[in-house]
Amino acid sequence: MKEQISNLEKELGEAEKQLSDPDVIGDPSLLEKAGKRLKELGDILEVGRPLKSMYDDLEAAKELLEIADDEDKQQLRQEVEDLESSIPDLEEQLRLLLLPKDPNDGRNVILEIRGAEGGEEANLFARDLHDMYLGFANLHKWKVESLGTQESDMGGYSEVAILISGETAWTRLKHEGGVHRVQRVPVTESQGRVHTSSATVSVLPEAEEVDIEISDNELQVDVYRSSGPGGQSVNTTDSAVRITHLPTGLVVSMQDEKSQLQNKAKALRVLRSRLLQNEQDKQQAEASAARKGQVGTGGRSEKIRTYNFKENRVTDHRIGLTLHKLERILTGELDEVVDELLTTERSEQLMEKSETDSS
Repeated sequence: MKEQISNLEKELGEAEKQLSDPDVIGDPSLLEKAGKRLKELGDILEVGRPLKSMYDDLEAAKELLEIADDEDKQQLRQEVEDLESSIPDLEEQLRLLLLPKDPNDGRNVILEIRGAEGGEEANLFARDLHDMYLGFANLHKWKVESLGTQESDMGGYSEVAILISGETAWTRLKHEGGVHRVQRVPVTESQGRVHTSSATVSVLPEAEEVDIEISDNELQVDVYRSSGPGGQSVNTTDSAVRITHLPTGLVVSMQDEKSQLQNKAKALRVLRSRLLQNEQDKQQAEASAARKGQVGTGGRSEKIRTYNFKENRVTDHRIGLTLHKLERILTGELDEVVDELLTTERSEQLMEKSETDSS
């Protein structure tokens, strides 16, 4: 690892030079990329440099131990033991920092939540999930913007989309994608029987225009009047917008804003992010088709979590975690679950890297 740390120190020097290069300064995208890498290297070397010093100290202590007199040997042996016990912890920290970065880290997140199986109860649960993520965002002081809602007859959401902005938003929300299952007595149930319903959550990294270029001739744009629960018209003008991306068949509709232009702008943001996610999913599948079931695959069809009201229980099926804190979790206290998911992800990445290095 010592040689690897030295190479990282050289790369840090090169990254510092890049930030003073006129060509880089004049290109915002290059400047952002160079600045981001400089910060990454700085974080890595905060652990790497002390570790490198420990390697040097250990080597020197062992050399001195061979030639030391009896009076100094005990002290040197203790120094060697202390260094040998401290080094593995720093090596583990460095391995984690050297894992490949998620290309979406630092991006804002678009969450799309839909009622799935269970009729109106599924829509009511979709609203519960929406409120849970608002609470989670509030705890982390992330900014939330509504992108579109389709309310159901009883006040639930058949579909809702929000944009969550924050430096750690993607990192802490990326594992929320999938099928969320609820087990409870619905408000529409007169016999008191527990029903199982579900809602789906899609987690998309917000795409910039430079990430995904969309030509106007690839789009079919339809306008219509906004409608509320039950289909009744809530607007007298054709302000709602439906955009169809012809090459892929993806469709995005927006109707929350009174302005057609604003609805179109929001729809394009969601469309661009869906296209980015599709492209990344395709690349990931091609690069590692065998990694099925790994935390972070973001499979939309997975039943990732169950919320059981009778038992006050939340179970994340991917990692076998069960917490009897349903009420608190639904208010947004998701960190305990998220931390376990991230720990599992890092463990699997370390295992995969170890297998790759040894092959």
